[in-house]
Amino acid sequence: MEIEKTLFDAHRARFASIDGFLPEAAPAPVVGERVDAATAAGVQVTGVVQRQLHGPDDVPLLWSAADVRQLFPFIGNTGTEGMDVLLRAWRAWMDAESPGEDSSCVVNWPSRDAEAIRAFLDHGLVPMSALAVRAGGHRDAPDAEGVAVRRARRDDFDTVLAMAVSTHDYIGQVATRHRPNAAELLAPALERALDKDLPLLWLAERDARIAAFAHGAWITSSPGSAEAELLPHGRWGYVNNVVTLPGLRGSGLGRTLMSVVHKEFAADGADGTYLYYNPTNPLSSVFWHRQGYRPLWTSWEVHPASALR
Repeated sequence: MEIEKTLFDAHRARFASIDGFLPEAAPAPVVGERVDAATAAGVQVTGVVQRQLHGPDDVPLLWSAADVRQLFPFIGNTGTEGMDVLLRAWRAWMDAESPGEDSSCVVNWPSRDAEAIRAFLDHGLVPMSALAVRAGGHRDAPDAEGVAVRRARRDDFDTVLAMAVSTHDYIGQVATRHRPNAAELLAPALERALDKDLPLLWLAERDARIAAFAHGAWITSSPGSAEAELLPHGRWGYVNNVVTLPGLRGSGLGRTLMSVVHKEFAADGADGTYLYYNPTNPLSSVFWHRQGYRPLWTSWEVHPASALR
């Protein structure tokens, strides 16, 4: 869907001024419904709404509502007012919709745009997830006493899966929805990781017992790729999931584990690492900042979609 050149140029200039680490702003999605609005001075702003539906066996249900309406805003340099009038127009557009309980309205936006944050809060949106980046190489961290880190093996599957489900259940209290079939949704990715000769799945053991794990992947952001809309070009280590047993959190296990993960990613040529965390999670929101990560993009959401103000 084409956006007016002057508005799109202002949109790109705004992103560049907000955060120098952001990639060049992507064009509007080709598919979607357009929402238009104007400021008091008559400056036009617009957005494209896309709808995504997830079935009961779809992995995105681990972090997403089943029925998602995502807005891609283009507000140029209009700041809080431009985002506010566009969200008002989206709210009016939503009056013709009939979203159910398992639904959401979502806007993914640069984390450092304080003017937009004001509008998001005023319309009932909350920061549900953040894409955070850690640029540069490895920095040594003190090891927790008595902790050994190794790569996972196939016979670790049952233990790792049970830990992942436990963490999903915890996150269901503070961020995403609880899914009763979480084990079935989590299992395939872990199985694929363990089928590799050297899986990107690290375990931290204490007293010969698995106490934490980290699951990663390699991601390349190249011109024209979907990843290039979110990350600077380069080879990135992706930290998909990190889990520590509940009774051992805060004992340095996660720090020791991630020190090894970061060291190995850096040794294999990563330009940086990135991950998603929940700002509403009282554990991860503190831990990842201490590991050198900072938010680049924040997903602002309201559940159910009809709660958009």
